[in-house]
Amino acid sequence: VTGGSGATPDDTRLDGFTVRSGGTDDIFITSGAGMYNNNSSPTVANCIFSGNTVYCSDGGGMYNKNSNPTVTNCTFSGNTADNDGGGMLNDYSSPTVVNCTFSGNTATNGGGMLNDYSSPTVANCTFSGNTATAGFGGGVYNNNCSSTVVNCTFSGNTADMDGGGMYNYDGSPTVVNCTFSGNTAN
Repeated sequence: VTGGSGATPDDTRLDGFTVRSGGTDDIFITSGAGMYNNNSSPTVANCIFSGNTVYCSDGGGMYNKNSNPTVTNCTFSGNTADNDGGGMLNDYSSPTVVNCTFSGNTATNGGGMLNDYSSPTVANCTFSGNTATAGFGGGVYNNNCSSTVVNCTFSGNTADMDGGGMYNYDGSPTVVNCTFSGNTAN
């Protein structure tokens, strides 16, 4: 699924779909095996992103570049990115992610979600059993971000290096009323 360039919430809505097994082993298909949004702000609701794989790149479940989607009541499970953001990768983006579950996603960094120069708002979400296979942020990795994370649960996430639940680098995230339990890092 690709969110068209310049799409706004008024004209692009994905609601009630299952996006699964997206991806290819073609190294020229770079990012966003499940959904790729470039300069767009779609509304994505009540969807499941499962088993999507991107090789040699980022954003297994969803990749947002210069985009501000609204993502509600969605599940991101079992997605894989060889590089960053197994469940979701936000690059220079400010998505609103509410009532979503990120579970069993895998990436080098940011198993559940990776935010790069982004300002996402993440509320009432669960990050569980996500893995950063060779790096940082099993649940979430924030790089140069001002993320707002409210009423979220981080449990059973793993990072090969640092930040089993969440890893923050050069940013000022706001984390309010969240629970971190059973996360591990080497």
